[in-house]
Amino acid sequence: MPFNYIIFDLDGTLTDPSEGIINSVIYALRKMNIDFNDREFLKKFIGPPLHESFVKYFNMDKERALLAVKYYREYFSEKGIYENEIYPGIKELLRELKNKNKFLILCTSKPTVYAEKILKYFDIYEYFDFVKGSNLDETFTSKEELLDFILKKFENKEHFIFIGDHEVDVIASKKFGIKVIAVTYGFGNFERIKSLCPDFIFGSVQELRAFLIGDR
Repeated sequence: MPFNYIIFDLDGTLTDPSEGIINSVIYALRKMNIDFNDREFLKKFIGPPLHESFVKYFNMDKERALLAVKYYREYFSEKGIYENEIYPGIKELLRELKNKNKFLILCTSKPTVYAEKILKYFDIYEYFDFVKGSNLDETFTSKEELLDFILKKFENKEHFIFIGDHEVDVIASKKFGIKVIAVTYGFGNFERIKSLCPDFIFGSVQELRAFLIGDR
């Protein structure tokens, strides 16, 4: 069955944002008088909603977590957003998909305003027909909310496929009955993702391209 609507996650799927996100978290923690510099551990912040991660990993209540997000964005909006790298081959993949008249959608827990800036920074904004991210007031942060919004906007969900690197991408896709590709070059936990039984698992952009473009 052809997938005419292809939904991409952003962080860990199209780009490696680890440096900027980790630097922004460290900045926020310092503003909260928390000295924490385990950069490998802080990769856990890549993907899920920020306020949920501050609650989960630093035992903050909602009020303090939202303050931490505010501090995070002080750094991220000026510097962290550009401490980012696009995965090799992604731009070419998006161009080829558009040449095949695929409808490309971005679905990210990152605020829409930041997501659009990142797409423009890497010169790939033009390939996307629709961009849906969260709001700056920390609403619409869950992948289930975002995907529900997207699927209600368009018809024929059997022609949709979602591509992401995190377990939340797999869980949301399965909830709404659409096919899902898990990519393992990002930041999700491989064993956890595998246990959720995504429809496809690919370990590189090259494998993903071979599947989507169909020239295997």
